[in-house]
Amino acid sequence: MGNEKTKRQPTGTHLLIDLYGVDAHRLSQANALEALLRTGAQRAGATILNSHFHGFGAGQGITGVVLLAESHISIHTWPECGYAALDIFMCGAAQPQIALESICQTLRPRSSAVRTIARGNSESPIVMHSPNSAP
Repeated sequence: MGNEKTKRQPTGTHLLIDLYGVDAHRLSQANALEALLRTGAQRAGATILNSHFHGFGAGQGITGVVLLAESHISIHTWPECGYAALDIFMCGAAQPQIALESICQTLRPRSSAVRTIARGNSESPIVMHSPNSAP
C-alpha cells in the first residue's frame, strides 16, 4: 500500500480577460509587460518557471507568456486599439484573481470583460462578468 500514488484532481481557475481603453505606450513595452505579469504571478502565490515575450516593432503589439508550475499567464496586445487579451490559468493554492488585480492596477483599463472557467470539473459553469466593470 505504501507504493500507491495519490491521484490529484485536475482543478484550476482559468480567467479569459479582455482589457479595453489601455494606454498604447503601456501595451507596447515588452520588458515592462513581462515584469508586470511576473509580479502578478508572484503576488498570486504562483511559482514562475520561465517567461518569453516578443515585440512586433516600435509602438506595435506584444505577445508573451509566463510559464508557471501552476499553469500560465499570457498576453497579446494591440496598442493601436488600446486592447489587451489576457489568459490567466492557475491551479493549486495560486489565486488568479490577485494576479489580474495586480496587472490592472498598472494597465488601468477603462473597461474589461472577464470570463471565469473552473477547469477539471465538467459540471462547472462559465461565469461571465460585465464588460463595463473593472476586475
